[in-house]
Amino acid sequence: MKLYMHPVSMTSRPVRLFIAESKIPVDEVTVDLFTGEHMKPPYTDMNPNALVPMIEDGDLRLTESSAILKYLADKIGSPAYPKDLKARAKVNEMMDWINTNFYRDWAYNMIYPQIFPNVKHRSDEAQAAAIERGQQNAKKWLKVLNDHWIGPKNQYLCGNQITIADYFGAALVTLGETVRVNFSAYPNVERWLNNMKKLPNWGKINEVFYGFVESLKQQPLHAI
Repeated sequence: MKLYMHPVSMTSRPVRLFIAESKIPVDEVTVDLFTGEHMKPPYTDMNPNALVPMIEDGDLRLTESSAILKYLADKIGSPAYPKDLKARAKVNEMMDWINTNFYRDWAYNMIYPQIFPNVKHRSDEAQAAAIERGQQNAKKWLKVLNDHWIGPKNQYLCGNQITIADYFGAALVTLGETVRVNFSAYPNVERWLNNMKKLPNWGKINEVFYGFVESLKQQPLHAI
């Protein structure tokens, strides 16, 4: 099995972490996003979305981080994707919520326009408006995440057992570290992230990501 990925990619990070924690034998193939390798053949011949991650498992090619996590968890029978119908439905709900409601404002309005030139808006006015809208909505979604999804008792997103929703969510929420988001106003979120960062492979998998975070330290960035 091959995983086409980039170590800074927010959607590659959860797949790589789950693979490492689950000890799944996978050959990693780095697709260099910073040189545009994902935008041209041979990669686009395999994945016309021109995005990472993508896995190849025999004759199967699978894109989308959420789908890949579900496939891998099922392939190895991982308890991180429970078989019980209702428990699995809650994991699916959590992953969909993160990928739509939360991530749209968090990443594409507040963060990506600041750290990736290709996502920056054409005018300063449009850029400022998008970031401000993202900030306000991100606060709303973080409060929902803190108060409703996690709450004061849960150690993870769907209760007290780690699921693939945690792998998926932790990578996307820690994107906020690129713009120096302070999570102290959301103590349940902060506690959950600290639980995820205790995983044996968190440091290794996120080493390049944190190098990228370090490279942004001198830039004037807007957080919450």
